[in-house]
Amino acid sequence: MPQDPRNDDPAAPSGPSSDPAGEVVELCRDLIRMDTSNFGDDSGPGERQAAEHVAALLDEVGIEAELIETTPGRTSVVARWGGDGGGSVAGPGGQGALLLHGHLDVVPAAAEDWQVDPFSGEVQDGYVWGRGAVDMKDFDAMLLSVVRDRQRTGRVPQRPVVLCFTADEEAGGHHGAEVLVTEHRELLEDCTEAVGEVGGFSTTVRGRRLYLIEAAEKGMAWMKLTARGRAGHGSMINSDNAVTRLSGAVARIGAHEWPVRLTPTMQVLLAAVADLAGTEATPENAAQLVTEFGGATRMLGAVISNTANPTMLSAGYKVNVVPTEATAHVDGRFLPGYEDEFFETLRELMGDGVELEFLSHQQPWETPYDGHLVDAMTRSLLAEDPDALVAPYTMSGGTDAKHFRKLGMRSYGFAPLRLPEDLDFTALFHGVDERVPMDALEFGARVLDRFLDQVSTG
Repeated sequence: MPQDPRNDDPAAPSGPSSDPAGEVVELCRDLIRMDTSNFGDDSGPGERQAAEHVAALLDEVGIEAELIETTPGRTSVVARWGGDGGGSVAGPGGQGALLLHGHLDVVPAAAEDWQVDPFSGEVQDGYVWGRGAVDMKDFDAMLLSVVRDRQRTGRVPQRPVVLCFTADEEAGGHHGAEVLVTEHRELLEDCTEAVGEVGGFSTTVRGRRLYLIEAAEKGMAWMKLTARGRAGHGSMINSDNAVTRLSGAVARIGAHEWPVRLTPTMQVLLAAVADLAGTEATPENAAQLVTEFGGATRMLGAVISNTANPTMLSAGYKVNVVPTEATAHVDGRFLPGYEDEFFETLRELMGDGVELEFLSHQQPWETPYDGHLVDAMTRSLLAEDPDALVAPYTMSGGTDAKHFRKLGMRSYGFAPLRLPEDLDFTALFHGVDERVPMDALEFGARVLDRFLDQVSTG
């Protein structure tokens, strides 16, 4: 069941001179105005401008940051804050440094589809609008606002904290977090815990606000399928047609109904929802329980089974020519503990004569929903929203945690937002008219400030 402690041990409120949420809205707007679109092929503007901006904001309050650039323009920011600079001051229970990470890149946006310029950072109807407002320049802004306020008011953590703002998360992190882990490990090697996206946002179930903490992620398999056959004239019989072979495989994959599989994280979440609904969670009623989340169903419905979605097709060059080759791309996601089942099923669906090539293959992860970080996240949320519930969930997409986990860190997604019940929040991720409530940004900054009070002492 979800933890539901009240304010028996709340973090002390900030002093009168402190305002961790004071600049979060403007910081978010400024970051949105910097176009960091990631097209996945290095053709975009890159993250350099935003990285330099973040480094300057940290430098302004006396925190030295390092810029790490892979290819031109693909730039991440890493800074060490608090502790003794060497990681010898441990956190509660003897933990090492704490990694707080967000990414600077965003997916592209077609301006003609939006009500506002997606890179304007416009304020309208109580929201900050723009690409990255929820994925994830909101968290970058919350983190910067809190860190800058704490640094100015002398509330520097005893525990070493690594602040990381990465490039390329939207294309798998290969120019960002992966580079940090493989080529700059010394910057992270004393980090034992990590907190980043996507979690801490609220949804409403049967009138009760429920905050979801990311404690697991599905694995990712971005795949290219290729079928080859005999070229020939389109008017003749051809029993070795690459297009026919590939399209059959794609149709089978797209139509397959994957069985329900409940991981430990989702068992806890669905038990919480079942309790509110007056029933018990089982694999048989899991899909029905997920519908209790309203707009969030499209995301949570994808984490009770493996999934595989065909996304691209390519073949041929003339209507009367049977081509030698046909290709397709498939976005596959598999649950922790179910990778073998996923690939065994996929190969059966592909059939003979279709080759598979990985464009990105990343492992799933799951962190036990316990310990002092979970306690701190829960208390921090309930100090600001006492009547809420807090529970873990599995993320359907991918984050940089996949790379940072390779260094053995316990990872969670915690970008706290208290959201209106009628806002279809998950539809805003990579969607048109992406926006975040201003009061949710301010709420998130206050929660993060309380969270740091609890996890940053020695």
